[in-house]
Amino acid sequence: MSSLTAADRHALESFLGMSGGYVLSFNDRSFAEFVFEAVGVDIHDDQFTFEGTSKAKKLRAFWKIQPDHLTGKLLLALADYKAELPGEPTAEEIKLADKCRHIGTRLLAGTPRLAPLKAQAKILNAGHLAEQIRRLEDCVESDPSLAIGTAKELVETCCKTILAERGKGISGSPDVSTLTKETLKELKLVPEGIPETARGAEVIKRLLNNLGTIGNGLAELRGLYGTGHGKHGSASGLSARHAKLAVGAAATLTVFLFETHHETKS
Repeated sequence: MSSLTAADRHALESFLGMSGGYVLSFNDRSFAEFVFEAVGVDIHDDQFTFEGTSKAKKLRAFWKIQPDHLTGKLLLALADYKAELPGEPTAEEIKLADKCRHIGTRLLAGTPRLAPLKAQAKILNAGHLAEQIRRLEDCVESDPSLAIGTAKELVETCCKTILAERGKGISGSPDVSTLTKETLKELKLVPEGIPETARGAEVIKRLLNNLGTIGNGLAELRGLYGTGHGKHGSASGLSARHAKLAVGAAATLTVFLFETHHETKS
């Protein structure tokens, strides 16, 4: 469910011309194609028809049941689309366009930025990694426990991918701590590898030490609140903000490792 306010919805309906059941200049087919390309959702699915079957009513339903990151992404895409339509916008239309972009940006601001990680998945042609990213986007708001579990799995996938590409296989079933340590070592990022004479050596060492503990922290958090372990019936989970912290930490670590891997791979 998005966090759009009544004032947000009023401004968006005016901006998108939704009073007559329409959405801008879209017909049913072009609207479906646009929404799917923007956020990967079938806007004509039955789940969006509980208020009616017009394009405007389906979009209102989308706002009600979809999380902030998808709603924000779609709003920004709609603003870009309208900006390309022929005709000179009025002062009021420009004001509404700015309002729409502000709302979309605000909704996206509360979610981890996964675009750099998506780029790495594309470079690596890594289908499993791409699927994990998609799952993180879908569940960070709606299923924090699943997001926390997937964040830990993301770090494991990252490390295994880098080690495999460098011909450094690990036997058995290493835990995330072992995988992280081996990856940092292979990338020559272990704190001991920094000479004392290097400028800011102590700061760099401290940052790398902290970097190496992210995987451990995610594993502990997953054990306590994530998926993968049975809980007693009255157990309570963490909120979306905790999931965002876990996902953001995992994304930061994995992007850094992947970028270092690409820059230093011989």
